[in-house]
Amino acid sequence: MPLMEHLRELRSRLFKSALAILVGFIIGYAVHKQVIHFLTNPYCDLPIAHRSGKSCDLITYQVTSYFVVGLKVALYVGLVLACPVWFYQLWGFIAPGLHSNERRWGFGFVAVAVPLFAGGVLLAYLVVARGLAFLLPGLDDQTKAMLDVSAYLDFLTKLMVVFGLALEFPLILALLNAAGILSAKRLLGWWRIAIFLMFVISAFVTPTPDPFGMSALAIPMVALYFGAVGFAFINDRRKARKLAAEYGAVDDDEASELGYSAEPVDDLEPIGAPEPIEDDETPRSRRRSNFDDTI
Repeated sequence: MPLMEHLRELRSRLFKSALAILVGFIIGYAVHKQVIHFLTNPYCDLPIAHRSGKSCDLITYQVTSYFVVGLKVALYVGLVLACPVWFYQLWGFIAPGLHSNERRWGFGFVAVAVPLFAGGVLLAYLVVARGLAFLLPGLDDQTKAMLDVSAYLDFLTKLMVVFGLALEFPLILALLNAAGILSAKRLLGWWRIAIFLMFVISAFVTPTPDPFGMSALAIPMVALYFGAVGFAFINDRRKARKLAAEYGAVDDDEASELGYSAEPVDDLEPIGAPEPIEDDETPRSRRRSNFDDTI
């Protein structure tokens, strides 16, 4: 397919994806107040949010802040609702250039990646619900918490995205093994460094200084890492059995025998000696004399 045809197809698929996101955005804006109420529940469940005896209130410092927050929430909802459409368009643009086995791995990646990302988002919501009690002042403190709704929702949504992407890391390792880049033995040999890095990264991205929030992210990542190692061992054994069926018990540094039949074959025609090639225009003796004169 020519380059211009690829560009036209890309433009068409981007337009369809943007149209689906726009429809989801409209739906999201219609329910954005309910979504904001759900996202602010971790703060409103704290006793400090009801210190004055009234309902939970969040503040805003600018006239347009709440309107912009509603647009952001509606956009997030639109992206989630339109996810099947824009992912199908992306897959339809990439799939023609992939082999059949690569397409199979692609479907498996999507089937696992979506639940992992959703689980990371839910885990971040639970961590925030527990971590706000450590971050905000308590009832006995003289300081009163007054959270800006825009800053609070930005903090929560960014943390959800970080948790969701963090749980995708072991899946990427499994894909690298399926592509033949990383072996199971190498992944298992890195387990000490991997666990240390997972806990360090979890300590940086979690909002609370206590070990509970850090462990809430690091422990699932470690479990998924060893799950990726187990998948790598199974996949490597499958590849080894496939190679053994094709080439037999031959080592990597050993040459395999050529397959031939020891029995004579009668229907083959014998190949005779080739005829000599002579130049009729120039006799051999004359060519020899010309060569001597040249020397």
